[in-house]
Amino acid sequence: MHETISSRYSQYLIDEFNIDPRVLEITADAEKKLEDRFAEADEICAVCQMKVLRAFQDNHINATHFDWSTGYGYDDPGREAVERVYASVFNTEAALVRPNIVNGTHAIATTLFGILAPGEELIEATGAPYDTLETVIGKHSDGRFTGTILDYGILYKEVPLNDELDIDLDAVRKAISDKTRVIAMQRSTGYDWRPAISVESIRRLTEMVHEIDPSIIVMLDNCYGEFVDIHEPTDFGVDVMAGSLIKNPGGGIALSGGYIVGRADLIERISYRLTCPGIGAECGLTYGQNRHVLQGLFFAPKVVNAAVKGAMLAGVIYDELGFEVMPRPMAPRSDIIQAIKFMDPDRTVAFCQAVQAASPVDSYVTPMPWDMPGYQDQVVMAAGAFVQGSSIELSADAPLREPYIAYFQGGLTYEHSRFGVISSLDTMMKKGLLPER
Repeated sequence: MHETISSRYSQYLIDEFNIDPRVLEITADAEKKLEDRFAEADEICAVCQMKVLRAFQDNHINATHFDWSTGYGYDDPGREAVERVYASVFNTEAALVRPNIVNGTHAIATTLFGILAPGEELIEATGAPYDTLETVIGKHSDGRFTGTILDYGILYKEVPLNDELDIDLDAVRKAISDKTRVIAMQRSTGYDWRPAISVESIRRLTEMVHEIDPSIIVMLDNCYGEFVDIHEPTDFGVDVMAGSLIKNPGGGIALSGGYIVGRADLIERISYRLTCPGIGAECGLTYGQNRHVLQGLFFAPKVVNAAVKGAMLAGVIYDELGFEVMPRPMAPRSDIIQAIKFMDPDRTVAFCQAVQAASPVDSYVTPMPWDMPGYQDQVVMAAGAFVQGSSIELSADAPLREPYIAYFQGGLTYEHSRFGVISSLDTMMKKGLLPER
């Protein structure tokens, strides 16, 4: 067995977790093949860690920033310090980082409603967005007014990806009209069968749009993408970007919340949507979360590094077992997600259940497909996390629809992410759900 998995570790898993020795051999072989890719991920982590450290130092973070106020939250120095740090990390003029942004979809929706007005046009440049954002747009509306983007008279277009599963620059160029106000992108895989959009592709689109019309706003859903690369999309001119604190940047410590970073004028407009016109960013308690948010951000590069390595491991192993995976093994990565096409509902559910069984919280619970709010299909979701719904912690989820794709992500440590892969492989092997080799 290769040195990546020691004999002592292997024996412990065999004795205490009843793991089949063949699973550990497969895992060790995969880790050996990934040594160079792991080294690249470690270098990215080191750069991102120093970038975060510099932001803390430049903004003179001190113990008083962990305190919190009451009531309206006027002049909260901790809240303001958190937002300065986020603006520094993402190289933007301003930021909103708030616990009352309930998830990534809320952060994205708040951004879009803040920068779009009736009669203006939104173009989604990366094809169909994530399921919950389709609900925000109003693509599946039953005719009732629910406050969707389409309900407010905002125009909407979608530009599919090209044959290489990348942004179709020519098609986006042709889609732009005199009503176009925002061109949006979704960096991560979401529930689609494609790799995450690379920072380089985001840069090319951003430069093209600003060359055509500098007044058009380039907006990015950055969920699952933070600290996967040494550069963030805002380094290359993305005007406004949003994400969730219980994904990458929260480092598994932030208890809730979301962030929006970008140009100061856009952040001001968005703040009026987050609270109300005239109040904007001046009010809003942080409910004692400033320390959690800052400490989580400080840990985030290392936590993301662990998740990226776990995703790589899952991709290599399941590819060698005969399943289609996305991204392909050894391919560059732009998010922490590994998609595995199981082509079978039983395999898909068993995979997610095994990930749940590998969790520190609710490991004894068996997740089943259910009707989650905002989704058009039933979803099976493994999330035995310290923070409810945290997908930077070890997790897996899958919409129960053909071709039955499971999405694996997270792990606060590489050792735990690796065990999630080991658990899934062991379970499927013992249930006879793996292809014959």
